Amino acid sequence: MKKLYTFLLLVAISASLFAQKKITLEDIHLNNTFGINSVSGFVPSSDGEHYYNYEGSDTLFIVKYEYKTGKAVERVFSIYDMNINFAKAPFYRYTFSADETKLLISTDIERIYRHSTRSKYYVFDLKERKAYNVADEKVRYATFSPDGSKVAYVKNNNLYISFYSSNRTDLLTRDGKDDTIINGAVDWVYEEEFAMSQGFEWSPDGNKIAYYRFDESKVKKFSMDIYGSLYPEQDVFKYPKAGEDNSVVDIKIYNLENQNTIDLDEGSENDQYIPRIKWTQDANLLSFQRMNRKQNKLEIILANATDGSLKTIYTETNKYYIDITDNLTFLNDGKHIVFSSEKDGFNHLYLFTMEGKEVRQLTTGNWEVDAFYGTDEKNKYLYFTSTETSPINRELYKMDIKGKKKTQLTQGGGAHFITFNPSMTYYMDFHSTANKPYTQSIYNNKGKLVRELANNKVLEAKMQEYGFSNIEFSTLKTSEGIELNYWMIKPKDFDPSKKYPLIMFVYGGPGSQQVMNRWGGSRAIWNQYMAQQGYIVACVDNRGTGGRGEEFKKLTYKQLGKYETIDQIEAAKYFGAQNYIDAARIGIWGWSYGGYMSSLCISKGADVFKSAIAVAPVTNWRYYDNIYTERYMQRPQENAAGYDDNSPINHVEKIKGNYLLIHGTADDNVHFQNSVEMVNAMIEAGIKFDSEYYPNKAHGIGGAKTQYHLYNRLSSFFLEKL
Repeated sequence: MKKLYTFLLLVAISASLFAQKKITLEDIHLNNTFGINSVSGFVPSSDGEHYYNYEGSDTLFIVKYEYKTGKAVERVFSIYDMNINFAKAPFYRYTFSADETKLLISTDIERIYRHSTRSKYYVFDLKERKAYNVADEKVRYATFSPDGSKVAYVKNNNLYISFYSSNRTDLLTRDGKDDTIINGAVDWVYEEEFAMSQGFEWSPDGNKIAYYRFDESKVKKFSMDIYGSLYPEQDVFKYPKAGEDNSVVDIKIYNLENQNTIDLDEGSENDQYIPRIKWTQDANLLSFQRMNRKQNKLEIILANATDGSLKTIYTETNKYYIDITDNLTFLNDGKHIVFSSEKDGFNHLYLFTMEGKEVRQLTTGNWEVDAFYGTDEKNKYLYFTSTETSPINRELYKMDIKGKKKTQLTQGGGAHFITFNPSMTYYMDFHSTANKPYTQSIYNNKGKLVRELANNKVLEAKMQEYGFSNIEFSTLKTSEGIELNYWMIKPKDFDPSKKYPLIMFVYGGPGSQQVMNRWGGSRAIWNQYMAQQGYIVACVDNRGTGGRGEEFKKLTYKQLGKYETIDQIEAAKYFGAQNYIDAARIGIWGWSYGGYMSSLCISKGADVFKSAIAVAPVTNWRYYDNIYTERYMQRPQENAAGYDDNSPINHVEKIKGNYLLIHGTADDNVHFQNSVEMVNAMIEAGIKFDSEYYPNKAHGIGGAKTQYHLYNRLSSFFLEKL
């Protein structure tokens, strides 16, 4: 009887597995079958007791909620409150004035580059229930003054202030000119590589504006054809490639009271970078960070906003390079600064005086502070996420200002993305693991759950319904004794006695991580799709990636591609030695830096990899921008061998396997030029290859139908060639 029961149970399980639905590419890219549920538009209130978010289809309303009870206490805004045609652009973004009596609404949003946009802006007075037009056309970076009475913005490369209630506009700069002078914004390469776009900041009292002035007249232009008309148009923009001239950057401070402008003597003639400006708690004291072009020396400088005098309070040098972060906080006591640095080999927090004297190192250990969220100065606690439990996790901690009483607030592993309210009394945790999609929850500052805002139990049920495999994490050791983290997905009906083809996904760039315990979105679901086609899918974080300290990350300095490729080839050999993997059927693919890596692997690892796909790859670092490339490689004039030894273009003759090259023709980041020159090199070497290009598509090759076509191409290639 027991044997019969066991047999029937196995039959039932097999039937259940057989009955499970199969993932399709239409499910992933066209039908939103695996869409994420989340609360959008979450904004903490300054009162410490409430928050706001969107409600209704097409973000119809902004509603105020109470943290403690979760009750909606007020519907503060509806799109019907404004006499404008939202039907043409139902999506909008909003920011509050500091006193939360006014909303700054941006709609009809037009993307420019990765971070920058231009929009139509309105101010809505919540007390008067009245809307004001900020400008008659689309503008950039509209931002409330601290008292909410004014809005500063950028138009035609000049900086403006709108006194919206009186219908008055002041022009602060007059020399803005396309391809020459930019005021109040930043150039392409600052936006892309320093993750910034707005180039001005209001002083705390609202009486001054500090702003950037970029002179990009010496920066060379790059052009792309935009197709769709009888004669294609050209998109032309300034793009400084490795070793080429940069913009000359100055910082200016405009005084609204006397209408005077102070020019700071920041040394713009010295071929340097100013990657951050930030007001201190003193409305007369501006800080800025200055780096040399090699990016291995960083200074924090304080500028007197009245007379322009400067004082350097902090200097750090590094034998490799220094990464720019936003982990600089001026405490409300006006006497201290919290700042992060890798100077002990791992990224940690330090407490300094305003004179730059180090008071103490706040965090320490063989782990990294990932993000600093601020300080609760009333109770003398600070909050940060780190890799202390594992490089693949991000957990939230609180610790006192003396660097003691450290407490882990979040649990369960995975990745926790945190939003605190200004009083640091509550936070919203956007949490996921590789095998469990996001939940959004409110916690108090002791880590106690207050309420769940959103979950994805419906998606989890679909994952069961469609037979998702579990993502497994592990480590492997190379022949040099280097331990590398990886994840692996096996087919749901995995049989260890069989041999499976392997697809490796790679990114591998400096400081990046792909092997993290977090939800991976549509690309992760495509991995599940390929597992259902009978493939094992894996990803390895090579040397040069982040989360494991400075030496592991910066080993690749001046020779990008060398050690990363060695590690990926060794990982493929390690996997190929497993009884359940067919070593003759190993493929690799990647996007951007990952496309660079897959191109090197199919050439340098020609005897290991049967097939490779490169999407939007860098194929020669001489073609890429100077801030990113020179940070890791120095200039090509100083390190020619570093550029040439590991450029895929210079290794095409080694390619033996199947190679697919994919690119968008309007990629402003990694230019289509990279793929064109790679094709030229392969033609000259007599190498066979496949290619696919996407007209007018940027680096992300976006659009639902385009993504569907792209992943169909990826799938078909591996199904045919692997």
